[in-house]
Amino acid sequence: MIRPDLSLPIPDRIDAAHFIGIGGSGMSGLARMFLARGIRVSGSDRADSAVLRELAALGADVHIGHDAAHLPTDADTVVHTGAIWPENPELLLARERGLAVIHRSQALHWLIGGRRLVAVAGAHGKTTSTGMVVTALQGLDVHPTFVNGGVIAQLGVSSGTGSDDLFVIEADESDGTFLLYDTAVALVTNVDPDHLDHWGSREAFFDAFVRFADRASEAVVISADDPGAREVRALLSHGRVITFGESEDATVRVHDVVTEGGLRFSVTADGHTVHAALPVPGVHNAINAAGAVAVLGALGIGFEDAVRAVEGFAGTVRRFDLHGVRRGVSVYDDYAHHPTEVEAALTGARSVVGDGRIIAIQQPHTYSRTQEMYREFAQVLEACADHTVMLDVYGAREDPVPGVTGELVSGAFRDPSAVHYVPDWQQAADYAASVAREGDFIITLGCGNVNLIIPQVLGALEDVGDRGGR
Repeated sequence: MIRPDLSLPIPDRIDAAHFIGIGGSGMSGLARMFLARGIRVSGSDRADSAVLRELAALGADVHIGHDAAHLPTDADTVVHTGAIWPENPELLLARERGLAVIHRSQALHWLIGGRRLVAVAGAHGKTTSTGMVVTALQGLDVHPTFVNGGVIAQLGVSSGTGSDDLFVIEADESDGTFLLYDTAVALVTNVDPDHLDHWGSREAFFDAFVRFADRASEAVVISADDPGAREVRALLSHGRVITFGESEDATVRVHDVVTEGGLRFSVTADGHTVHAALPVPGVHNAINAAGAVAVLGALGIGFEDAVRAVEGFAGTVRRFDLHGVRRGVSVYDDYAHHPTEVEAALTGARSVVGDGRIIAIQQPHTYSRTQEMYREFAQVLEACADHTVMLDVYGAREDPVPGVTGELVSGAFRDPSAVHYVPDWQQAADYAASVAREGDFIITLGCGNVNLIIPQVLGALEDVGDRGGR
């Protein structure tokens, strides 16, 4: 991977930008915003996708595969992610030409300019929380510009250009780029040590969150429940800290949460209580909603108006997405790729599955995370799913590590009968379908390409039904 060099200068003016890896959710959102500003946009990605076709329809010059010939002669700036290889031919040619080469976070910083910024950070819940803040503001007739890490379901996009002087972003702590922004209101959903391959130590990871929060010019909104967030909070010197969660001492407190028959809960702040409901499942989403309410309050919006506006949130793509029902088995997809996220996703599913069972299809993400956390993954999956089908590791930007496969996770289960390691996708889909029965949920988990197995799962369920299976 390429570590971002945030000391590199960001151009004052950009007329033609080339995006290496333009099809990713974050990069495509940036490209869409560059197009909205009238900037010429080109880009490449390793595979075709609906996102690339949408960008092409908007006027971008997109290419499949990475080749030096894809870099336009008139490009003045190249935008990249940390996921590309240093030997990428487009990157090498850009440097040879002396073009401005910037990380996507620097491109986002350029887009933000001097606008009032809400930045959402944390190991989990960033995309959902950002989506809640954005849709709530729009429901209140405030129109921010925004860049999210995933598609907001009711908007159908991950980014948009608004008319108000307010910018909302999902800020990435994985590589330190969340320290680049001039934040007005910082939201910290949690501080669960991750990405230690970048930070090197737990202490460095926590120190980065302290710096991120303390630099906010107006307010810090931070979890009152998460142990890591409480540790960071104790180190803050900021003059305005707003907490949220189920803890009794939370500034914005969630309580009386009911998960059966839809998510219902109460929110209390300054002695006032408002009852609320959301169409997305899970206690964690009630807590995410409280964080969004606290952010809206920090922006000057009244408490009850904020709660009612957050109720309008309909979810984000790849967060407990229903893709189909075959012979009474519901097939969902979720982006969860950290043990805490997997636990939240499966707990949320458990609250709505009723008498049915949960069959997880897990794709571990990156060799470093799998090597570090395979025991935690096994523990959570065994506790929260009725059965797990384990795929192999999605390496993303990393080279394979000997011995680090999906079997490492499955081997850590206490009950070997609760997990089945199947590296072949069709065999995995067939096995999941053979285990499932009417009323069950099959849930794919991971932020790689595990969602692409879903058509095979749906097809396998149909085949089992045709054969008179259970």
